[in-house]
Amino acid sequence: MARVLLSNANNLLPCFQSSSSSTPLTSLYLHKQIVRTHPTSCKSALLNQDSSSSCSVLTTKRSLSISLTTGFLFFLSGKGCSDANAAILEPDDDEELLEKVKKDRKKRLERQGVLNSAAQETGYLQELVYKLSRVGQAIEKNDLSTARSVLGQSSDTDWVQKVNSAFKKLSSSPEEKSEVETFSSALDSLISSVTKNDIEASKTAFVASASAFEKWTTLTGLVEKLKGL
Repeated sequence: MARVLLSNANNLLPCFQSSSSSTPLTSLYLHKQIVRTHPTSCKSALLNQDSSSSCSVLTTKRSLSISLTTGFLFFLSGKGCSDANAAILEPDDDEELLEKVKKDRKKRLERQGVLNSAAQETGYLQELVYKLSRVGQAIEKNDLSTARSVLGQSSDTDWVQKVNSAFKKLSSSPEEKSEVETFSSALDSLISSVTKNDIEASKTAFVASASAFEKWTTLTGLVEKLKGL
């Protein structure tokens, strides 16, 4: 349970990488820098270059331009395909999501109807909240005699049978039923430990039972209806 039950229970227990090889653009940049730094020597060197060198630079620039253009076109083509695939998938996704929303809404309405028609069972569970609260306070004070008077001597008592009938009517999903089993087992251990006057076992069993009941009320939606949670 939220504040009351679990508070009692808690009181008890992480650049671009520069390549060493120059790209054509890097070579061209370095070439211009050298020309600016040594204009005289570079002038004669440039005059002595043959046509094959000029042709090589032009070819390199042309190749680079073609590569960039081709890559860009492939990028656009790929993006177009992705967008097209997304456009194809979106309606299906929307339909699936809408169907899920409808099912969830239907399930909530059905559950609300069950809760609204289970006033008696809700009363049994409200009584359980009060009993567990009193037991938790008693165990916190090491007062097992008071806890024993609240719980009774066995799990065959009338209030336990009523709680079990409420669990049976209001539990539908496997998760909810699993929490009920956990709670019932923990409650049996709690009653037995209190009867045997075993304070440490009583504390452990109380924590287990309170935690299971809190999870069950959250799963079923009763957490909003029961007082003291």
